[in-house]
Amino acid sequence: MSTPAHPTHHIPVVIVGGGQAGLSVSWYLQRADIDHIVVESGTLMHAWADKRWDNFTLVTPNWHCRLPGHAYDGADPDGFMTRDEVVAWLSRWLDTFSPPVREHTTVTRVHQPTAHGFQVTLHSQVADAGAGDEILTCDHVVIATGGYPLPVLPPYASSLDPTVAQIHSEQYFHPDQLPEGGVLVVGSGQSGTQIAEDLHLAGREVHLAIGNAPRVARTYRGRDCMTWLAEMGVYDIPAQQYPGGRVAQEKTNHYVTGRDGGRDVDLRQFAREGMRLYGALTGGKDDHLTFAPTLTGSLDRADAVYNSICSDIDRYIDAQAIDAPPASRYEPVWTPDTDPTALDLTAAGIAGIIWAIGYRPDYRWIEASAFDGAGRPMQTRGITAVPGLSFIGLPWMHTWGSGRFLGIDRDAHHVADAITTALRRDNPGTHASPVGIAS
Repeated sequence: MSTPAHPTHHIPVVIVGGGQAGLSVSWYLQRADIDHIVVESGTLMHAWADKRWDNFTLVTPNWHCRLPGHAYDGADPDGFMTRDEVVAWLSRWLDTFSPPVREHTTVTRVHQPTAHGFQVTLHSQVADAGAGDEILTCDHVVIATGGYPLPVLPPYASSLDPTVAQIHSEQYFHPDQLPEGGVLVVGSGQSGTQIAEDLHLAGREVHLAIGNAPRVARTYRGRDCMTWLAEMGVYDIPAQQYPGGRVAQEKTNHYVTGRDGGRDVDLRQFAREGMRLYGALTGGKDDHLTFAPTLTGSLDRADAVYNSICSDIDRYIDAQAIDAPPASRYEPVWTPDTDPTALDLTAAGIAGIIWAIGYRPDYRWIEASAFDGAGRPMQTRGITAVPGLSFIGLPWMHTWGSGRFLGIDRDAHHVADAITTALRRDNPGTHASPVGIAS
């Protein structure tokens, strides 16, 4: 029988999650002399080293990497850091300040017993940390656990042939961890397409089931497309004003890669080189899978988005009278003869499946009326209608840049400033300096 949890002490702010988003809020709170603690279930920013495959690279240019007081200053601003280079860059940032951290500690409950203030239950994963859980009380809680922490598997995964190895994309590190034979990758978002390429370049026989993810050119008219879009202000448009609204925001991110200096991900070219493509996977049992006849349409729509973004850049270049190389359009290098609707895993020699179909939210441990029917936080720039409860690091929390390095500094500054202002208002004796201006 476990020892009951017991209250210990009060601290103004508890940040749940020690990734770059939570630590950015901590950076600003330290600057404002706000007492707080960062609670991390593992070690600080461990996901970069522990949940990225060996050949992972950023898909955004290095110059997008901006954290409080620590912008990328290396020799290749238009390049793309590898996993290990990102880990090293983040480590150098941590050397510039000392956040108050409780590592190897899980927050199991956030409870609001009164209209103001929270109880936060902590569970230490360290064997000799003492018996029972610990409860902190605080005025503000910042949830920085990431937008979607639980990997998604389809309900029929358990009914497939048990001799076929199955892993989620977050468990993939290198081709050799999978049994010899073909590999089916399910999902054509950024992770799915890059993992399929990683396997393809390693000489594995790859089958790829694609969904509705769009694509984008890596470079166009002499510059990286994401550099053009940033200059055009696309990443700064508030979510409420973004064309297409929530429908546009919920679409899968455009697939592209930063590998080997950056290039397009062209699934049609992969098919020419032997990769087998399918439409959306709809079901499976034993060694038989079924697919919707959507391959041709999915490829065409992804290319249409690719060319549409190029057209947007063309209009910007013309409007600004920028001297740039001539415009062009992508022309398909391969088209499917038919849209396959079935696959026999045994006959095709497939020994492994990688599920790259995303993640889902899990905030069951937060007892507050701050979520919609799908379990997603209802917030504006990270601030919820629940006094003292805020979020950081969510996709589209404020702009398209939120949830990625480009937007974290600005988002963290806003959340920290809101907390500092509230603490000064509600506790006049609290010493709190202004957080300053986001760098």
